[in-house]
Amino acid sequence: MEDIFDGLEFKQELRYGENPHQKAQWYGIKGQGLTDACLLQGKPLSYNNLIDLEAAIATVQEFPHTRATVVVKHTNPCGVAIGSDSITRALDCDRTSAFGGIIAHNNIIGEDQAKELIKDFYECIVAVGFTESAKQIFATKKNLRILELDVKGIKTNQYQFRSILGGMLIQEMDNNIVDPGGWQVVTDKQPTEQEINDLQFAWKVCRHVHSNAIVLAQHEQVTGIGAGQMNRVGSASIAFAMNKNKQSVLASDGFFPFNDTVISAKGNGITALI
Repeated sequence: MEDIFDGLEFKQELRYGENPHQKAQWYGIKGQGLTDACLLQGKPLSYNNLIDLEAAIATVQEFPHTRATVVVKHTNPCGVAIGSDSITRALDCDRTSAFGGIIAHNNIIGEDQAKELIKDFYECIVAVGFTESAKQIFATKKNLRILELDVKGIKTNQYQFRSILGGMLIQEMDNNIVDPGGWQVVTDKQPTEQEINDLQFAWKVCRHVHSNAIVLAQHEQVTGIGAGQMNRVGSASIAFAMNKNKQSVLASDGFFPFNDTVISAKGNGITALI
Protein backbone atom coordinates (compact mmCIF):
# COMPACT_ATOMS: atom_id res chain seq x y z
CA MET A 1 0.00 0.00 0.00
CA GLU A 2 3.04 2.30 0.15
CA ASP A 3 2.51 3.72 -3.36
CA ILE A 4 -1.21 4.42 -3.21
CA PHE A 5 -0.74 8.20 -3.34
CA ASP A 6 1.86 8.20 -6.14
CA GLY A 7 0.92 10.57 -8.95
CA LEU A 8 -1.79 12.42 -7.02
CA GLU A 9 -2.09 15.87 -8.61
CA PHE A 10 -4.19 18.98 -8.06
CA LYS A 11 -6.96 19.10 -10.67
CA GLN A 12 -9.15 22.07 -9.80
CA GLU A 13 -10.61 24.30 -7.13
CA LEU A 14 -14.26 23.46 -6.53
CA ARG A 15 -16.91 26.13 -5.97
CA TYR A 16 -17.51 24.65 -2.52
CA GLY A 17 -17.67 21.32 -0.71
CA GLU A 18 -20.66 19.33 0.46
CA ASN A 19 -22.21 22.58 1.72
CA PRO A 20 -21.74 26.15 0.42
CA HIS A 21 -19.73 27.26 3.47
CA GLN A 22 -17.08 24.53 2.95
CA LYS A 23 -14.03 25.04 0.73
CA ALA A 24 -13.01 22.09 -1.45
CA GLN A 25 -10.42 20.99 -4.01
CA TRP A 26 -10.16 18.06 -6.42
CA TYR A 27 -7.00 15.99 -6.65
CA GLY A 28 -6.66 13.09 -9.07
CA ILE A 29 -4.30 10.53 -10.54
CA LYS A 30 -3.76 11.07 -14.26
CA GLY A 31 -5.22 8.24 -16.32
CA GLN A 32 -7.47 6.96 -13.54
CA GLY A 33 -11.20 7.22 -12.93
CA LEU A 34 -12.94 10.57 -13.19
CA THR A 35 -9.66 12.37 -13.88
CA ASP A 36 -9.91 10.95 -17.41
CA ALA A 37 -13.47 12.20 -18.03
CA CYS A 38 -14.17 14.73 -20.77
CA LEU A 39 -16.77 17.37 -19.85
CA LEU A 40 -18.53 18.05 -23.16
CA GLN A 41 -20.89 20.73 -21.86
CA GLY A 42 -22.37 22.21 -18.71
CA LYS A 43 -21.16 23.83 -15.53
CA PRO A 44 -17.95 22.62 -13.82
CA LEU A 45 -18.40 19.50 -11.70
CA SER A 46 -19.16 20.10 -8.03
CA TYR A 47 -18.00 18.19 -4.95
CA ASN A 48 -21.38 16.44 -4.68
CA ASN A 49 -21.41 15.70 -8.42
CA LEU A 50 -18.09 13.89 -8.12
CA ILE A 51 -19.23 11.84 -5.13
CA ASP A 52 -22.43 10.81 -6.90
CA LEU A 53 -20.61 10.11 -10.17
CA GLU A 54 -18.31 7.71 -8.34
CA ALA A 55 -21.32 5.88 -6.90
CA ALA A 56 -23.11 5.73 -10.25
CA ILE A 57 -20.07 4.49 -12.16
CA ALA A 58 -19.22 1.86 -9.52
CA THR A 59 -22.77 0.51 -9.79
CA VAL A 60 -22.97 0.47 -13.60
CA GLN A 61 -19.62 -1.37 -13.70
CA GLU A 62 -21.42 -4.37 -12.19
CA PHE A 63 -22.90 -5.03 -15.65
CA PRO A 64 -20.03 -5.07 -18.16
CA HIS A 65 -21.66 -7.48 -20.63
CA THR A 66 -24.99 -5.75 -21.22
CA ARG A 67 -26.36 -2.25 -21.71
CA ALA A 68 -27.00 -0.81 -18.26
CA THR A 69 -28.17 2.45 -16.71
CA VAL A 70 -27.89 3.65 -13.12
CA VAL A 71 -29.53 6.69 -11.54
CA VAL A 72 -27.95 7.95 -8.30
CA LYS A 73 -29.21 10.52 -5.81
CA HIS A 74 -27.26 11.43 -2.67
CA THR A 75 -24.80 8.53 -3.29
CA ASN A 76 -27.56 5.87 -3.39
CA PRO A 77 -28.91 4.20 -6.54
CA CYS A 78 -32.59 5.05 -7.00
CA GLY A 79 -32.95 3.42 -10.40
CA VAL A 80 -31.09 0.56 -12.10
CA ALA A 81 -31.97 -1.51 -15.15
CA ILE A 82 -30.28 -3.48 -17.89
CA GLY A 83 -31.24 -4.16 -21.50
CA SER A 84 -31.76 -2.20 -24.70
CA ASP A 85 -34.27 0.16 -23.04
CA SER A 86 -32.33 0.44 -19.76
CA ILE A 87 -32.45 4.25 -19.63
CA THR A 88 -36.25 4.44 -19.60
CA ARG A 89 -36.55 1.45 -17.27
CA ALA A 90 -34.00 2.86 -14.82
CA LEU A 91 -35.82 6.20 -14.69
CA ASP A 92 -39.17 4.42 -14.26
CA CYS A 93 -37.92 2.82 -11.03
CA ASP A 94 -38.42 6.11 -9.16
CA ARG A 95 -38.79 9.23 -11.29
CA THR A 96 -39.45 11.38 -8.22
CA SER A 97 -36.05 10.56 -6.71
CA ALA A 98 -34.33 10.60 -10.11
CA PHE A 99 -35.13 14.33 -10.48
CA GLY A 100 -31.85 16.21 -10.04
CA GLY A 101 -29.84 12.99 -9.97
CA ILE A 102 -26.76 11.62 -11.71
CA ILE A 103 -27.15 9.14 -14.58
CA ALA A 104 -24.47 6.67 -15.69
CA HIS A 105 -24.82 4.63 -18.90
CA ASN A 106 -22.29 2.08 -20.08
CA ASN A 107 -22.87 2.51 -23.79
CA ILE A 108 -23.34 5.22 -26.44
CA ILE A 109 -26.39 7.45 -25.99
CA GLY A 110 -28.32 8.18 -29.17
CA GLU A 111 -31.01 10.59 -30.30
CA ASP A 112 -34.06 8.77 -28.90
CA GLN A 113 -32.39 8.27 -25.53
CA ALA A 114 -31.36 11.93 -25.40
CA LYS A 115 -34.97 12.97 -26.06
CA GLU A 116 -36.01 10.86 -23.07
CA LEU A 117 -33.32 12.36 -20.85
CA ILE A 118 -34.16 16.02 -21.51
CA LYS A 119 -37.75 15.57 -20.36
CA ASP A 120 -36.63 16.19 -16.77
CA PHE A 121 -33.87 17.87 -14.79
CA TYR A 122 -30.69 15.93 -14.05
CA GLU A 123 -27.37 17.23 -12.72
CA CYS A 124 -25.07 15.15 -14.87
CA ILE A 125 -25.10 12.34 -17.45
CA VAL A 126 -22.00 10.20 -17.97
CA ALA A 127 -21.73 7.68 -20.79
CA VAL A 128 -19.20 5.94 -23.01
CA GLY A 129 -20.14 8.30 -25.83
CA PHE A 130 -22.86 10.36 -27.49
CA THR A 131 -23.99 10.55 -31.11
CA GLU A 132 -23.85 13.95 -32.78
CA SER A 133 -27.65 14.19 -32.82
CA ALA A 134 -27.72 13.40 -29.07
CA LYS A 135 -25.18 16.15 -28.39
CA GLN A 136 -27.35 18.64 -30.29
CA ILE A 137 -30.37 17.68 -28.20
CA PHE A 138 -28.45 18.00 -24.92
CA ALA A 139 -27.11 21.39 -26.07
CA THR A 140 -30.62 22.79 -25.58
CA LYS A 141 -30.00 22.38 -21.83
CA LYS A 142 -26.77 24.34 -21.40
CA ASN A 143 -26.40 23.76 -17.65
CA LEU A 144 -26.72 19.98 -17.98
CA ARG A 145 -23.31 18.41 -17.44
CA ILE A 146 -22.50 15.87 -20.16
CA LEU A 147 -19.51 13.69 -19.40
CA GLU A 148 -17.79 11.26 -21.78
CA LEU A 149 -15.92 8.45 -20.04
CA ASP A 150 -15.17 4.79 -20.71
CA VAL A 151 -17.08 3.59 -17.66
CA LYS A 152 -16.38 -0.02 -18.60
CA GLY A 153 -12.63 0.23 -19.04
CA ILE A 154 -11.49 3.01 -16.72
CA LYS A 155 -8.65 2.24 -14.37
CA THR A 156 -9.68 2.53 -10.73
CA ASN A 157 -7.81 2.31 -7.45
CA GLN A 158 -7.97 -1.00 -5.64
CA TYR A 159 -8.40 0.73 -2.28
CA GLN A 160 -10.95 2.97 -0.60
CA PHE A 161 -9.92 5.78 1.73
CA ARG A 162 -11.77 7.52 4.52
CA SER A 163 -10.45 10.21 6.81
CA ILE A 164 -11.09 9.93 10.56
CA LEU A 165 -10.08 12.17 13.44
CA GLY A 166 -6.29 12.23 13.40
CA GLY A 167 -5.85 9.69 10.64
CA MET A 168 -7.13 7.69 7.70
CA LEU A 169 -8.70 4.28 7.10
CA ILE A 170 -7.78 2.24 4.03
CA GLN A 171 -9.58 -0.87 2.84
CA GLU A 172 -9.73 -3.01 -0.27
CA MET A 173 -12.56 -2.34 -2.71
CA ASP A 174 -15.63 -4.56 -2.44
CA ASN A 175 -15.60 -5.73 -6.04
CA ASN A 176 -15.63 -9.52 -5.92
CA ILE A 177 -17.48 -11.07 -8.86
CA VAL A 178 -21.01 -12.20 -8.02
CA ASP A 179 -21.16 -15.96 -8.62
CA PRO A 180 -24.52 -17.69 -8.08
CA GLY A 181 -22.68 -21.01 -8.30
CA GLY A 182 -21.60 -20.50 -4.69
CA TRP A 183 -25.09 -19.74 -3.38
CA GLN A 184 -26.89 -22.12 -1.04
CA VAL A 185 -30.66 -22.61 -1.26
CA VAL A 186 -31.90 -23.26 2.28
CA THR A 187 -35.59 -23.81 1.46
CA ASP A 188 -37.39 -26.78 -0.04
CA LYS A 189 -38.72 -24.50 -2.78
CA GLN A 190 -36.10 -23.90 -5.46
CA PRO A 191 -35.81 -20.54 -7.26
CA THR A 192 -36.73 -20.39 -10.93
CA GLU A 193 -34.20 -19.35 -13.58
CA GLN A 194 -35.81 -15.89 -13.75
CA GLU A 195 -35.63 -15.55 -9.97
CA ILE A 196 -31.93 -16.49 -10.03
CA ASN A 197 -31.30 -13.83 -12.68
CA ASP A 198 -33.22 -11.24 -10.68
CA LEU A 199 -31.52 -12.22 -7.41
CA GLN A 200 -28.13 -11.88 -9.07
CA PHE A 201 -29.11 -8.46 -10.42
CA ALA A 202 -30.45 -7.28 -7.04
CA TRP A 203 -27.39 -8.61 -5.21
CA LYS A 204 -25.08 -6.60 -7.47
CA VAL A 205 -27.07 -3.42 -6.83
CA CYS A 206 -27.37 -4.09 -3.10
CA ARG A 207 -23.69 -3.61 -2.30
CA HIS A 208 -23.87 -0.07 -3.70
CA VAL A 209 -26.79 0.93 -1.45
CA HIS A 210 -25.94 2.34 1.95
CA SER A 211 -26.81 0.02 4.82
CA ASN A 212 -29.29 -0.93 5.96
CA ALA A 213 -30.02 -1.87 2.36
CA ILE A 214 -33.02 -3.61 0.84
CA VAL A 215 -33.27 -3.94 -2.97
CA LEU A 216 -36.29 -5.31 -4.82
CA ALA A 217 -36.06 -6.33 -8.48
CA GLN A 218 -38.08 -7.93 -11.25
CA HIS A 219 -36.97 -8.75 -14.79
CA GLU A 220 -33.57 -7.19 -14.02
CA GLN A 221 -35.03 -3.82 -13.12
CA VAL A 222 -35.07 -2.30 -9.65
CA THR A 223 -38.62 -2.08 -8.30
CA GLY A 224 -37.87 -0.73 -4.84
CA ILE A 225 -34.94 0.41 -2.69
CA GLY A 226 -34.76 1.02 1.04
CA ALA A 227 -31.49 2.66 2.10
CA GLY A 228 -29.70 4.15 5.05
CA GLN A 229 -32.23 3.38 7.76
CA MET A 230 -31.26 2.61 11.33
CA ASN A 231 -33.06 -0.75 11.18
CA ARG A 232 -33.74 -3.26 8.43
CA VAL A 233 -37.51 -3.23 8.98
CA GLY A 234 -37.54 0.48 8.13
CA SER A 235 -35.54 -0.06 4.95
CA ALA A 236 -37.82 -2.92 3.90
CA SER A 237 -40.93 -0.81 4.51
CA ILE A 238 -39.60 1.94 2.22
CA ALA A 239 -38.76 -0.58 -0.51
CA PHE A 240 -42.17 -2.26 -0.26
CA ALA A 241 -43.93 1.13 -0.47
CA MET A 242 -42.10 1.86 -3.74
CA ASN A 243 -42.77 -1.54 -5.26
CA LYS A 244 -45.63 -1.54 -7.76
CA ASN A 245 -44.82 -5.02 -9.07
CA LYS A 246 -45.75 -8.23 -7.33
CA GLN A 247 -43.50 -11.24 -7.87
CA SER A 248 -40.31 -9.24 -7.17
CA VAL A 249 -37.25 -10.68 -5.44
CA LEU A 250 -35.43 -9.14 -2.47
CA ALA A 251 -31.74 -8.66 -1.64
CA SER A 252 -30.46 -7.55 1.75
CA ASP A 253 -26.91 -6.53 2.67
CA GLY A 254 -27.11 -8.24 6.05
CA PHE A 255 -28.73 -11.10 7.92
CA PHE A 256 -32.27 -11.13 9.31
CA PRO A 257 -32.06 -11.69 13.09
CA PHE A 258 -35.86 -11.99 13.28
CA ASN A 259 -38.59 -13.21 10.93
CA ASP A 260 -40.46 -9.89 10.71
CA THR A 261 -38.96 -8.78 7.38
CA VAL A 262 -39.44 -12.25 5.85
CA ILE A 263 -43.10 -12.30 6.87
CA SER A 264 -43.56 -8.77 5.53
CA ALA A 265 -41.83 -9.76 2.29
CA LYS A 266 -44.28 -12.61 1.75
CA GLY A 267 -47.19 -10.28 2.41
CA ASN A 268 -45.85 -7.90 -0.22
CA GLY A 269 -45.57 -10.49 -2.98
CA ILE A 270 -41.83 -11.17 -2.73
CA THR A 271 -41.05 -14.61 -4.16
CA ALA A 272 -37.36 -15.06 -3.26
CA LEU A 273 -34.79 -13.53 -0.91
CA ILE A 274 -31.00 -13.38 -0.81
